[in-house]
Amino acid sequence: MANTKHTFIAIKPNSVQQGLVRDIIKRFEQKGSHLVGMKFLRSSEEHLKQHYVDLKDRPFFPGLVKYMNLGPVVAWEGMNVVKTGRVMLAETKPADSKQGTICGNFCIQVSSDSVKSAQKEMSL
Repeated sequence: MANTKHTFIAIKPNSVQQGLVRDIIKRFEQKGSHLVGMKFLRSSEEHLKQHYVDLKDRPFFPGLVKYMNLGPVVAWEGMNVVKTGRVMLAETKPADSKQGTICGNFCIQVSSDSVKSAQKEMSL
């Protein structure tokens, strides 16, 4: 596929604890993306600090690193998945996301927002 793009999507700890992983994966598959890899893991604190380095000066950074220390990593690929995924996920701030989107229905934490961010996150 010439337009195949890869992105990184983290299903966060609260969604895993609520049993929402299958529902989130299904939404992406229904949009034509397919799973290329999935790991359930606990990232090290150092890895998470590197992953979220662009947020290091924000007051919520320490809490975000601590919270994400529990979460799984899910990688997707598909036609225009970065743009489509952003629409499906909705706003990076869950409170600004519409009902029916993944963030609007399931999220409580801020998510990443661009191809550049996805490339950086996948390299980690």
